[in-house]
Amino acid sequence: MKAFVDHDICIGCGQCEMICPEVFKLNDDKATVIQKPVAPENEAKADEAAKACPVAAISLS
Repeated sequence: MKAFVDHDICIGCGQCEMICPEVFKLNDDKATVIQKPVAPENEAKADEAAKACPVAAISLS
């Protein structure tokens, strides 16, 4: 699985990092993917983080 963050719409709320710090980190007030690809053991948490994003800036494939 790959995770992507659309920096144009990310508001830097930090929800993704709080839910899945293994995959997401705030960098310059925007979320960044730090695990490429997402490890199988982190996929469920990454999906939860994507669903929790208030502006839908995270996509998974």
